Amino acid sequence: MTMAYLDPSAGRAREGRQAAAQSDMAAVTTTAAAGANPTKAEFDKVVSDLAAARTTINGLLAKLRSAGIIASS
Repeated sequence: MTMAYLDPSAGRAREGRQAAAQSDMAAVTTTAAAGANPTKAEFDKVVSDLAAARTTINGLLAKLRSAGIIASS
């Protein structure tokens, strides 16, 4: 009798399928504020970068859920 953990084919049968690739997050566009208070343009860059990060993170979480690695909420 072959034990499943010693049988490579049995191990492959239990492996999950890979999810689609997730794009890397784009480079941040923000830089340190020039003065004590950021300008509207500097603030808008931070908001844009945060939105891009949120999209990337949500994409990764969706892929983990569809692969059954984490539970659906």
